[in-house]
Amino acid sequence: MTSPLREEPPDAMASIRHEIVIDASPDHIWDVLRDVGAVHERLLPGRVTATRIEGDQRFLTFPDGHVIRELIVAIDDDARRLAYSVVEGSRPPLTHHHASFEVLARGDGTGRLIWTTDVLPHALAAEIRIRVERGAAEMKQTIEAAAGGRAAG
Repeated sequence: MTSPLREEPPDAMASIRHEIVIDASPDHIWDVLRDVGAVHERLLPGRVTATRIEGDQRFLTFPDGHVIRELIVAIDDDARRLAYSVVEGSRPPLTHHHASFEVLARGDGTGRLIWTTDVLPHALAAEIRIRVERGAAEMKQTIEAAAGGRAAG
């Protein structure tokens, strides 16, 4: 489920919120997301070819060799929330990026992933939304495959 875009002044920050149900236990989903050094293995294999951690920074390498640098802002195990910011190398170029993942339990043993992304300029919101939706679908597929397609912990 994705929230609709609203008309905003051109200098307003776009906030994109995307929710997706994943057929895996919330603990399994969180274990994958919080493993910030294994994006290329556990979260987006193929889309990301390498992950490097240096202190609180994460470097993601893409198949074409492009690298983005992110700041890992917070990893909150109690809230199952990861916050990060792209600080260099964003495509398309952004003047501001901050995002968070939150994993919530559902009554049936599966989890709901909420991905919230705030970006400037607002004019790029539609393109970023498409990337978020595509990325969330890829994450869902990878996490479910690793969990055996069932709510397994």
